[in-house]
Amino acid sequence: MPQDSPAPHTELHPHPHPQPKPHPHPQPETNPQPHAAPPAPRHTISEPEAEDLVHGICFKTGPPRLLGAELEWLVLDAERPGSPVDPDLLGEALDAGRALPLRSRFTVEPGGQLELSSAPAASLTECVDGLQADLAAVRSLLGERGLFLHGSGRDARRPLRRLLRGAPRYDAMEAYLDRTGPGGRAMMCGSASVQVCVDAGYDEPGPLGYGRRWRMAHLLGAVLVAAFANSPAPEGRYAGWRCSRQGVWGDLDPRRTLAPPLDPEPRTAWTAHALDTDVMCVRPTGEHRDHDDDDHDGHRADTAPWTVPKGLTFREWLRGGGPRPPTAEDLHYHLTTLFPPVRPRGHLELRMIDAQPGDDGWVVPTAVVHALFDDPEAAETAYRAVKGLADEYGPHPAPCNPLWTAAARRGPAAAPELRNAAVTCFRAAAEALPRLGASREVLDAVGGFNERYVLRGRCPADDPQRPARRARAQTAQTAQTAETAETAQTAPAPLPGKDPHQ
Repeated sequence: MPQDSPAPHTELHPHPHPQPKPHPHPQPETNPQPHAAPPAPRHTISEPEAEDLVHGICFKTGPPRLLGAELEWLVLDAERPGSPVDPDLLGEALDAGRALPLRSRFTVEPGGQLELSSAPAASLTECVDGLQADLAAVRSLLGERGLFLHGSGRDARRPLRRLLRGAPRYDAMEAYLDRTGPGGRAMMCGSASVQVCVDAGYDEPGPLGYGRRWRMAHLLGAVLVAAFANSPAPEGRYAGWRCSRQGVWGDLDPRRTLAPPLDPEPRTAWTAHALDTDVMCVRPTGEHRDHDDDDHDGHRADTAPWTVPKGLTFREWLRGGGPRPPTAEDLHYHLTTLFPPVRPRGHLELRMIDAQPGDDGWVVPTAVVHALFDDPEAAETAYRAVKGLADEYGPHPAPCNPLWTAAARRGPAAAPELRNAAVTCFRAAAEALPRLGASREVLDAVGGFNERYVLRGRCPADDPQRPARRARAQTAQTAQTAETAETAQTAPAPLPGKDPHQ
């Protein structure tokens, strides 16, 4: 699902990375005003103003310094991992999760998938440590209720059900996506990913320039799809695909999920792409809140139904074709409904990576992307490695071109060029991570993944999928962690300067 940050007024995205959001259960004001004035009307915008807004905020240039990661997880029942979780149990668990004192932003997707979005981090260590601490708290809470987190790009359980009901926003999104088939509901209710956010880069040429990074993201994206493919489909339309999640995304709106052309100047190309994409839905007059695209909880839903226009681009809306004049807030919301594999939101949001198996499988793509984008030497090596994939990328946009489709279908085995690029990029990342201050834990995780998958031309989707086994292991680990914590609380403190293990 899309990931977003609050964007008030005309500054559509003031922060370079996802920010912690307010608690989803707003508390009543201590001294409410009985006759408060109605909110001021929102400023409508013209077509030139809309172009200027999008052009001005899509790439915020400067030295790459911040990193973010957004982790989506399926929530499974430890006793019945192959069956949907009881909605009441899941709802209660997720409500409890919202109350946890986390550094990351805790949100829920329409199908009950759980998402943690890190705060902007000045280093890989800060990003990883913060998410690991929050994940430990969430896993403990879920384990007490017989639930656990499962990393997979697609949910194999059937039927897929939308947990969040009564939210006009999701009613409208579902109605819009239903026009192109069942892929929309599968995306909303049964997909999960690891999204890595890096700064746009300098406003100049070179390995850390935003133009080079934008182009590299789309060529490298196919390598990341293949290397981290973890959504195998045993049957159905995508039977045999290693990354069937990409197939689902490609089946949605024929423009909404596509990248813009790579040859034009990136700001100009993205602005035209955004304004010439159909409007998904229009909020009722008077309900122009500063919506956060990640507010998937439904607690702050508008009450009136949203309009779902047909065949209305935002540019046509600006020219008078919509039910009312559009505002800057409408434009902000429209941008959150665009789902390209790389989304420019001031920073670059890489959205093509499947959710990874294991408790900390997400660490590897986070570290690899960080190294290949933010270390100048690794960035130069990676760009040279993927530049040779441009011919296979061709004139068609990702993810619906031969390069991306082959990567999703067959993973690293799709072509020798794809596998060789992965080997080169992982080697460059491994060499760069010590320069970036990566911990031994991260270095070992990247090295282990490289040896198990990349060097062998494999991906996680090639492993047998056994959620039941993982459920028992994780439940046992949760119990052991709780027992260890209780023991630590009752054990005597070690003497100062003395090793407690001696």
